[in-house]
Amino acid sequence: VDQALHNNFNLQVTAARLTQVEAQARIAGALLQPSISASGSGARRKQSFVGFPIPNSEERVLSTTTNSYGINLNSSWELDLWGSLRAGARAALADAQAAGAEFYGAKLSIAAQTARAYFAAIEAKRQVELARATVDNYRVSNEQIDSRYERGLSASLELRLGRSNLASAEATLEQRRQQWDGSKRQLELLLGRYPSGRIETGDQLPSIASPVPADIPADLVRRRPDLIAAERRLMAADSRLQEARRQLLPRISLTASNELSNLLNGDFSVWNLLTNLSQPLLQGDRLSAGVDLAKSGVDASLATYAQSVLLAYAEVEQSLKAAELLSRQEAALETATLEAQAARTLAEDRYAKGLSDLITLLDAQRRAFDAESRLLSARRLRLDARIDLHLALGGDFSSIPLSLQPAENTR
Repeated sequence: VDQALHNNFNLQVTAARLTQVEAQARIAGALLQPSISASGSGARRKQSFVGFPIPNSEERVLSTTTNSYGINLNSSWELDLWGSLRAGARAALADAQAAGAEFYGAKLSIAAQTARAYFAAIEAKRQVELARATVDNYRVSNEQIDSRYERGLSASLELRLGRSNLASAEATLEQRRQQWDGSKRQLELLLGRYPSGRIETGDQLPSIASPVPADIPADLVRRRPDLIAAERRLMAADSRLQEARRQLLPRISLTASNELSNLLNGDFSVWNLLTNLSQPLLQGDRLSAGVDLAKSGVDASLATYAQSVLLAYAEVEQSLKAAELLSRQEAALETATLEAQAARTLAEDRYAKGLSDLITLLDAQRRAFDAESRLLSARRLRLDARIDLHLALGGDFSSIPLSLQPAENTR
């Protein structure tokens, strides 16, 4: 998981987008501060005075060279009397916080995908081992069938059924190998590695150490990154509505300029101070339509937040129920596997002694293989269900909230 969080390229794309949104928030916050610009100029001039004699010089022309330089400073500042700029900055900050929550959610998703892929690779490896052991078991049984056929103790039907059963097991083994190869390559992709299919994994699926607590607080879902992002989007939409409404009010800006040389000389008489009062007039429905657009954005964000809350609780309920049912399924499959293995041993012994027919043997072997295979899948599905529950809750069973730190320049 650590490798995936560090090397996964999809997560790096999300991180880059978060940086972009934070930069936009800083830009919006910078509008509240005065802006200062500087311009410079330079010139060099040479003037010749033809006809003016120079003592002790022949055929030389009197000339002078002058250099001139200038620097001009300009500053402007819009007075945010109605809070329009502050509302825009708050909207940009809320967008940045939403992007931060989404980035945290992306990290949770990558961690979950990595854990699932790792468990799937282990299960696939165990399925290959089970399929290989099944082939070996069928091959031994097939040798017994061949021996009985050669001694005239069994018919050709049993011989063909045994060979068919062995060939089917060999086909299943190749299918399991293909699934194992694909699961390893998928895991390597999540880790940002070349998908060579050579990654090493564990040999056993881990067991779930503790059951799901019976008293999980319902408000744990509030820390889910998608709910935090939806709430921040709603805050941003509301701030944009305030910004759009205040755009209808007059805007006042101050502009000042002075030449640096005069400023350094202490001559402040050349300062220019200009106040601009801008009143939105004769703009048709543009500004009022902007208000309606922002209001509809608030309504959409509110509905999105409500739907996200419903989806969050649905995922929690579904994950809790899945954990309960899969636990029962695993317990039942453990019993089925033990009984099927015992039945297979008994059937093989009875067939070797001529006390049972081939159909009973093949059926017992198939049941044992199916039970063990389903048990492996059930154990992996229980792990996946626990991962899904952690995702639905936005973390583990402790009530540690997600902390979102705003960008320093947009506070």
